[in-house]
Amino acid sequence: MSWRDWVAAQCRSIVEAGQWRATRDLDAAGPAGMLIERGGGSRPVVSFASNDYLGLTQHPAVVAAAHDALDRWGAGAGAARLIVGSRPVHSELETELAAWKGTDAALVFPTGFATNLGVLSAFVGPGVRVCSDELNHASIIDGCRLARGDVVVYPHRDVEALDRALAGTAGERSVVVTDTVFSMDGDVAPIADIVEVCRRRRALLILDEAHAVLGPTVAPDPDVPMLRVGTLSKTLGSLGGFVAGERAFVDLLVNRARPFIFTTALTPADTAAALAAVRVLCGPEGEQLKARLAAHVERVMPGHPSPIIPIVLGDERTAMAASAALLERGLLVPAIRPPTVAPGTSRLRVALSAAHTDEQISLLVEALLEILGRAA
Repeated sequence: MSWRDWVAAQCRSIVEAGQWRATRDLDAAGPAGMLIERGGGSRPVVSFASNDYLGLTQHPAVVAAAHDALDRWGAGAGAARLIVGSRPVHSELETELAAWKGTDAALVFPTGFATNLGVLSAFVGPGVRVCSDELNHASIIDGCRLARGDVVVYPHRDVEALDRALAGTAGERSVVVTDTVFSMDGDVAPIADIVEVCRRRRALLILDEAHAVLGPTVAPDPDVPMLRVGTLSKTLGSLGGFVAGERAFVDLLVNRARPFIFTTALTPADTAAALAAVRVLCGPEGEQLKARLAAHVERVMPGHPSPIIPIVLGDERTAMAASAALLERGLLVPAIRPPTVAPGTSRLRVALSAAHTDEQISLLVEALLEILGRAA
């Protein structure tokens, strides 16, 4: 079979499985914009698909910081930081990220995905057991594979299973890695219980806080070495990723993390935007934005711990039909289906932002009640 025949067959198999995907353009600054139809034309929509949880992509201070960085340093960093050197804004951002997370140091990567690849491949290797929650993000899954350690996938949020998986590792290096807020379910890892297991089993704990805009709070434990991975592209509205932790751990990453060593540094504009966003987040306005976001969540799903609200419908066609019905009302809510989620758990993934207006939230709630009632 030729390569062209193989590619055609692979594409055909995806289509026949009903899982074909294609990109589409959304011309928007904030939640509201114009969705460009694939066949031509456009329609106004309100997006409930973005991870811009606090609306900081459009914050005047964040946008102005990016403009100023472009004027001072240009569009790109030019090379990897160990080759060309850091721009002052890289170091300044790392200092403030460490202060935000309450750690000695932080290190910025070009993306959150690259951060997990770099951290896991640096600290996990042959002979190291790494225990990973079964619903962890793809970047964690790929990082575990790349690291070539002894990978144990434990059932979602099952602390007893995690403890059993670490049994027999006394005297050996072991790692526990988990999202703190899970990207497709919006639920929260039992952090305090996991920390206790890591203390007892002497494991390194790696927490991915990419979606943890409303918590959970992570309390440092002097007996548990901990690395906190985050993104600059969700809560902070820019682009990139970072890891925060003890100085020696971060220094080792500078020397061992291949996605840091061999990649051109984060652009000055993205770095400056993230720095401005951290300053907004850590000030009074940040608290106000989080309170507004929490109020939106309470309106849509009372008691839910995050702005990621899954509406599990099961069947792929049902989820796609519900997403299409919402789009007819001008609401962009993606249907998430295999292989992103397990077969039989296709869903709508509603992502809320402090940038949504009260009126937009009302439209969403009303449409969900009608459409989901009809689907039932």
